[in-house]
Parts: sequence; C-alpha cells; structure tokens
Amino acid sequence: MMTQALPKSVTFEEFLLWKPEGKPYELHEGVIIEMQPTGKHDEIIGFLATEFTLEYRKLKLPYFIPKTALVKPKDRNSGYSPDILIIDRTGLKDEPLWEKYSTLRVKN
Repeated sequence: MMTQALPKSVTFEEFLLWKPEGKPYELHEGVIIEMQPTGKHDEIIGFLATEFTLEYRKLKLPYFIPKTALVKPKDRNSGYSPDILIIDRTGLKDEPLWEKYSTLRVKN
C-alpha cells in the first residue's frame, strides 16, 4: 500500500522568509507553487509593460511596474505575483511589507 504525504501548509509570513529572491513562486492558500511562464507569455507581458510605462510617463504619473512584487489578499493565506502590477509610489508609505518584502496588501 502506498501513501502520499500531504504538503505542509505554510503561513504567509513563513513564505516571505523562505521565498528565494527573484524566483517565481506564489503562495496559494498555504501551498507554495513554482510558477513557470512560457516565452509567449513573457513576450506579451513585456509588450504590455512597455505600453503602460510609456503612457504613465507621458502623463507624468508617479507610477512604476515592479519585477517581483507580491500581492497579499486580505484574510487569505496567499501571496500572488501578478503578471503586471502598476504601483503608485505615493501609496507605498502605508505598506508595512513593501520595504523588506516588496509586498502590497489588498485592503478591500
């Protein structure tokens, strides 16, 4: 008879401490998932990021697109790395996890 061990659920805080810098991992309800985007996927992300950057620079908005930021949904043991995330620099002062972990909290 074969048995399969269930993966250990990790907290969001444990995930932040474990997550290797620059590696594509997300936390889905306590389970660490390695992300594997395809070349076409990355090509589309690059195109969109360029177009968005050109537009917010033209409008002189205080925005930027981070490479490895995480988004922490409220009341969930998860952290997602969106394909494209546009951040308003003026709101970062209210994000306690930004400086150390490049993490934003979803507030609603």
